[in-house]
Amino acid sequence: MDADEERKAAGGTSAATRNTLLAGTGCGCLMSPLVVVVMGVVVLIFGGLGVLLAPLIFLILLFGGGGGSASQSDAEEVVTVFQGDGGGELDETTVPDDLVDPINEAGSVCDVVGPVVIAAQIERESGFNASMKGPDGELGLSQLPPAVFEEYGEDDDDNDETSALDAEDSIMAQGRYLCALADQVQKAVDDGTVTGSVLDLALAAYHVGPDVVLAAGGLPQTNEAQGYVAAVRAQFANYSGVAPIPYEDNPNTGASASPAP
Repeated sequence: MDADEERKAAGGTSAATRNTLLAGTGCGCLMSPLVVVVMGVVVLIFGGLGVLLAPLIFLILLFGGGGGSASQSDAEEVVTVFQGDGGGELDETTVPDDLVDPINEAGSVCDVVGPVVIAAQIERESGFNASMKGPDGELGLSQLPPAVFEEYGEDDDDNDETSALDAEDSIMAQGRYLCALADQVQKAVDDGTVTGSVLDLALAAYHVGPDVVLAAGGLPQTNEAQGYVAAVRAQFANYSGVAPIPYEDNPNTGASASPAP
């Protein structure tokens, strides 16, 4: 993308964000101190174009109920979770019942990646649509590239078939791959070739590839990489139960957790 196109994209995203906020809040809470605090902290955490997605997602979490009644302490707790390691227990009401066990299991593969991270990433990747097809052959909940799924996918649901369209196979492959990426970037952090949060680096590597992260020496300074990490992190509050949205009420999900026949 050239400079003119990038400016247009940034402007379009900014306008879309502003319009969505105005429509979604429907009240004077857009400029409230609570919103300013949340947006300000996100801007401090993610500089540049990567901040465009995060404030919107935060506000959806905080004001998604339409009441705009979140308090200062609520905002501070959401920000703390956003900045955290995604650890803790999964709020099981925020995911489909049949995916609770696979998400918890995938979140126990390694210490860096907990079930909250797995659930937040699934929402970002597919919106819990197990039959989703990506532009480059990615399939299923976790949208792994075919070559990656071939390496990390197993018959985790014991149906004698290893398929990215099988929800459990997809989620477990996601957990294994994300943990493998975490191990890879941890080694790079230890030897001083990259800097940053291992979780952030692993998430970015999942989206843009580990070679891009290693070449950047840390979290790449691009909208694609930083926006992805911010979008996943912004869902931590939901899936950890700090600002939960029951799965059936979540406007960002709602797709069937089972593959289309």
